[in-house]
Amino acid sequence: MECVVLAAGEGKRMRPLTAKRPKVMLPLANLPMMEHLVLATRDAGISKFVFVVGYGEREIRRYFDDGSRWGIEIEYASQRHQSGTADAVKVSQDLVSGPFLVMNGDMVLKQQDIANLSQKTAPCMSTSSTDHPGDFGVVMVENGRVTSLEEKSPQPKSNIINAGAYLFTPEIFDYIEKVRPSPRGELELTDALSVLIGENRLESHALSYWMDVGYPWDLLEANTTFLKSHSPEIKGTVEEGVSLNGPVTIGEGSVVKSGTYIEGPCIIGKNCRIGPHAYVRGATSIGDNCHIGHCSEIKNSIVMSETKIPHFNYIGDSIIGMGCNFGAGTKVANLRHDHAPVKVCGKDTRRKKFGAVIGDNVQFGINCSINVGTMIGSNSLFAPGSYIEGCIGEKGIIR
Repeated sequence: MECVVLAAGEGKRMRPLTAKRPKVMLPLANLPMMEHLVLATRDAGISKFVFVVGYGEREIRRYFDDGSRWGIEIEYASQRHQSGTADAVKVSQDLVSGPFLVMNGDMVLKQQDIANLSQKTAPCMSTSSTDHPGDFGVVMVENGRVTSLEEKSPQPKSNIINAGAYLFTPEIFDYIEKVRPSPRGELELTDALSVLIGENRLESHALSYWMDVGYPWDLLEANTTFLKSHSPEIKGTVEEGVSLNGPVTIGEGSVVKSGTYIEGPCIIGKNCRIGPHAYVRGATSIGDNCHIGHCSEIKNSIVMSETKIPHFNYIGDSIIGMGCNFGAGTKVANLRHDHAPVKVCGKDTRRKKFGAVIGDNVQFGINCSINVGTMIGSNSLFAPGSYIEGCIGEKGIIR
């Protein structure tokens, strides 16, 4: 059986983090999110993959190559224009030969659920449940078959949603051929599925676990999930006087200096300098070639490679892009005084604690204050003592 992974989209809701990389290559526990899905699928017994690529495809091709590093085979199909999910599936037509899975590259699934889906009778749609079904395609299920599918209804009929993982046979391409552009000008896979529903042919498969990584703050929950299942490993140097509490991974070439306290689950990449007297709290991922310096505290955050947080800084519940530099004394707030859910650019994160989303190569002077729910575009510059809040575009400057 083959698996088609849809990885052609930019992920506009993930901006500014996707300004220079496709969404599926954003890191979770220091691996691209799509790699976690590929590993779970491989471990479910599937070794042949088709990656449908488009935006940022060079980075995906360079990283995964032919798949031999993971013991799998990868072929690539290019979706030159992001014309919808039906079109994305269609471009894989010449590379699949029998029953095949289709999965979005930006979601989190468990190995056993993938194995169970592969054993179902095609065509089959995976489903999950959520407490905010209005954000997804809502389905109704009777006797193991999908009876209706409604996209992002303001008054959803159930809390069961389309999870975006399918089992098809090549017959699906005949249905896709008949799909016409939707009002937004895209070829929607759901239109082909609606025909199958009308024929009472679309089976359902309830997943035991599913996570949609749609917005930057979703990365934090997914990162925690993978860190909890990560096997700790110490390859770097840990000086005397360091306290490691819980599962902690420290990459090759990294040095953790005396007086530092690290709580797991936590992963620190290669060639990092941590401390002295730093405090890295649980559910934090730190990429390669980073510096977390004296008296800096990082909590429940994703810090991408080449970023420097040298001394007297605090960052909580945030996502920090590559190549950033935090001046001494810079702090990121992560809790509203009224304890209401944090909003970012008007979008409710549904989180009481959330700090900031910071793009690549952002430079902060000393003693900057970044308010809760701030989004900062890549290549922005901030003068010492700046107070920063709201939504700031790329190459923003505060003098």
